[in-house]
Amino acid sequence: MGKLKVLFHLNEPEKWQGTFSSIINFVKDVGQENADIEVVANGAAVSAFSEKCRIAGGSGETSTSCGKATGELYEEMNKLAQMGIRFVACRNALRMHSLDENMLPPFITVVPAGITEIAKKQAEGYAYIKT
Repeated sequence: MGKLKVLFHLNEPEKWQGTFSSIINFVKDVGQENADIEVVANGAAVSAFSEKCRIAGGSGETSTSCGKATGELYEEMNKLAQMGIRFVACRNALRMHSLDENMLPPFITVVPAGITEIAKKQAEGYAYIKT
């Protein structure tokens, strides 16, 4: 079996934990070596990438600019990124939420438009999963 290519898409910050669960379950089922996974965040979901979220999580509080993102959320993203899961943020959404892309964690790739990234990945044969 070749690698299964999957694109997870989310645009709501409260969907991150469910997305992580889906990714972990997928990898457990098919094996890390058989998975090629990308997570595309646009809309309000990009708030989870902000530095403010990491700082807020450290104090046990959640910043209003982060939706439900916390330091634990950042840590989970980082852990998955180390497993080879790619995280992509929409530049348009970052601008809309006044987030500086130069302040993002190093494992985040910024693309001009999340919707275009989704279309490209589907053209490359990625299965689309909206979370």
